[in-house]
Amino acid sequence: MRIGIDLGGTKIEIVVLGDAGETLLRERVPTPRGDYAATVATIAALVKSAEAKVGARETASVRLASSMGTASVATVGVGIPGAESRITGLIKNANSTWLIGQPLRADLAAALGRPVRIANDANCFALSEATDGAAAGAAVVFGVILGTGVGGGIVVNGQVLVGPNAIAGEWGHNRLSGEDEVRSCYCGRANCIETFLSGPALAADGGAEDEAALQRYETRLARALAQVINLLDPDVIVLGGGVSNLDRLYDRVPRLWGEWVFSDHVATRLVKNKHGDSSGVRGAAWLWNE
Repeated sequence: MRIGIDLGGTKIEIVVLGDAGETLLRERVPTPRGDYAATVATIAALVKSAEAKVGARETASVRLASSMGTASVATVGVGIPGAESRITGLIKNANSTWLIGQPLRADLAAALGRPVRIANDANCFALSEATDGAAAGAAVVFGVILGTGVGGGIVVNGQVLVGPNAIAGEWGHNRLSGEDEVRSCYCGRANCIETFLSGPALAADGGAEDEAALQRYETRLARALAQVINLLDPDVIVLGGGVSNLDRLYDRVPRLWGEWVFSDHVATRLVKNKHGDSSGVRGAAWLWNE
């Protein structure tokens, strides 16, 4: 049995998956914004409540021996809007700023009495879709979040690629070339892909009802994804986030990206996510996928 947590800026979601990936429980509660101690306590309470609700403590056959010397009944993975520093073990790059500089994994492990795995929420999305979603069976998967922000995650042979700096897949903060206007990004740089391809960026440019705005968006997305294909050459690119619901993207963008891909043919598939807004929390559960 696996537990996944999606720690968002406004809500914390928990899912309990059975051995075959079936959902045994799924709940959401508000995030205690700005309060780190309350965030840790809320996650710990959700986990303990979920285990009690599915009767896990009475199911000895699924008990796992924890490296902390205690018996636990479920693995716990957490997706966060940031990353854990490979040097300090503290959270960095989080737009939920109260997490920055905090030893979240260690504090959750102490609160729950078992090891906890943490990953960027875009990595969790990519892992979910690569495990039993729209990219199941593909060797190399690039997962894209097109929502309030723009993120990316890479899964190779069923494993999340993190990298020595814990920033693998952070495609949204590369510069989008070929643009005349200058758009400032919250990260302190200018013309990041996120400033052109996020949901708010599309809305500011005219929105999904504006044909010209959509055409500009599709060209920018094709140009940006061509960079990914040239560097990673993934089998599948999976889109998530609110903008991924624009069905025309899956036809239009692959027709356009060949102009910037260094190949005579592009075999990479562009697909819509299978699990919708459940992908992030499911991917957190699949962080324990041995």
